[in-house]
Amino acid sequence: MITDYDLNDIVEMKKEHPCHKSKYWKIIRMGADIKIKCLGCGAAIMFPRSEFERKCKKLIEKADKAE
Repeated sequence: MITDYDLNDIVEMKKEHPCHKSKYWKIIRMGADIKIKCLGCGAAIMFPRSEFERKCKKLIEKADKAE
């Protein structure tokens, strides 16, 4: 479980997306819910924050603060 994540960070989830193009996701919205986008096919999924923290494996890349 990770807790140090922010908008535009790249994360790896415990389960691979069914598209099999990428196992990495970009955080595109944060609030009570967190929305992530598959970097392979572009599909977006929204999770409650608690579920996201449970399903997230690790933080791959921190977003550049200049964005």
